[in-house]
Amino acid sequence: MSVEVVTLGCRMNLAESERLRVLLADAGDITVVNSCAVTAEAARDTRRAIRRARRARPNARLLVTGCAAEIDRAVIAAMPEVDGIVANAAKLDPRAWNAPASGHAVTAAHTRAFIAVQNGCDHACTFCVIPQGRGPSRSQPVAAVLRQVEPHLGAGAREVVLTGVDLTAWGEDLPNRPRLGSLVTALLGTFPELPRLRLSSLDGIEIDVELTELIAAEPRVMPHLHLSLQHGDDLILKRMKRRHRRADALALVAGLRERRPEIAIGADLMAGFPTENAEAHGANLSIVCELGIVHGHVFPYSSRPGTAAVRMPQVATETIRTRAAELRAAVAAERARWHQSLLGRPQRVLAERDGTGHGESFARVCLPASTPAGRIVTLTPTRIAQGLLA
Repeated sequence: MSVEVVTLGCRMNLAESERLRVLLADAGDITVVNSCAVTAEAARDTRRAIRRARRARPNARLLVTGCAAEIDRAVIAAMPEVDGIVANAAKLDPRAWNAPASGHAVTAAHTRAFIAVQNGCDHACTFCVIPQGRGPSRSQPVAAVLRQVEPHLGAGAREVVLTGVDLTAWGEDLPNRPRLGSLVTALLGTFPELPRLRLSSLDGIEIDVELTELIAAEPRVMPHLHLSLQHGDDLILKRMKRRHRRADALALVAGLRERRPEIAIGADLMAGFPTENAEAHGANLSIVCELGIVHGHVFPYSSRPGTAAVRMPQVATETIRTRAAELRAAVAAERARWHQSLLGRPQRVLAERDGTGHGESFARVCLPASTPAGRIVTLTPTRIAQGLLA
C-alpha cells in the first residue's frame, strides 16, 4: 500500500505535493491529484489526469485537491473516478485526510527544495481565477519558513526555491508588514551553508529595495529573475488590472542587468487577451527582445467563468493560437542567442538525477554520466545539443 501524488500546475503545487507525500505516507492505498485550473486547458488536463490515475491504480482511493477542486468542484465531484475532494485551503492539514501529523516533508535527499512561503492572492486581475481557488494572501512567518528549510538542507538539498502564489506579497499580513527581502536576508543569515537560493515568479512592481539589492549583489541569490509580466502593452495591462506598466519592467531589468550583467530573465506572457489588436500584440512581441526574455512561459488567453475579462470583446481562437506561437518563437530566438553567448564561459551547475543540471542563471546543461546528483560542478559548455548546453 502506498500514496501516489499526481501534480499539475505551478511550483506551489509542486512544493505542496512534496509535503503531501510525507503527510499521507501511512494513510493506505491512496492516489491524490493535486490539480490546476488556471486556464481552461489546465482544467482539462486535470480531468485527464484523474482518468489516467484511476486506470493506473483502480483499487486505490482517489482524492482530488488543488485549484480545480475549488473552481470546478461540481464537475470534479461528478466524475465517477473520484472518491472525494479535499479543500485546497485544507490540503496540508492532516485532519482533512484523517492522517496523523507528521512534521515537514523531507522524503529523501533532493537537489532542490521548493518552499512555499506564501499562498493566496489579494489582487483581482481580470483574467485570473486563482483567488477563487487559493483564497486571500497568507504568509508563513519567518520562523516557520526556517523550520521548513532546515530538514531539507539536512537531507542534502543544495538549492532552496521560495515559492508563492503572489510571492512578493509575502509579509503584508504579518505584524509590522515585513517585505520579502527581509525573509531572504534572514534565510541566508540563518543557513550560511546554503549555496543557492532561487526565487519563483515575482511581481516586479512589488520588489522591495532590500530584495533588489540582494538580487543585484548577493552571489547566493541566483541571477535568474522570473517576472509575472503578462503583457507588453500598457492598455492591455490596464485592462488586465495589472499594477505595472511596460516602462516599469524595462527599468527594473535594466537596473538589475547594469549591476549583474549575467542575470537571466524569465516571464509569463499571455497571448490574445480580450481587445488585443495587432498593435498590442506587436508590443507583446517586442518586449521579449527588449527585456531579453530567455525563460518564457507563454500561454494563450483562456476564458474563465467568474472573471471580468469574460465580458470583454474576445479575440478569435485561431488568432490567439497564432499569436501564442509567435511569442514562443520570439522567446526561442532570444534563448538561442543567449545559449550561444554562454558557450566557452564556465558554468556552476547543480546536478540533477537525470544527467542534466541547472546553471546559476537556470540554463540547463548536459553533464558527464559520472556526475553525482546534488553536486555543484563547474564546466565550460562548448556546444548546444537538443536545446541544452553541453
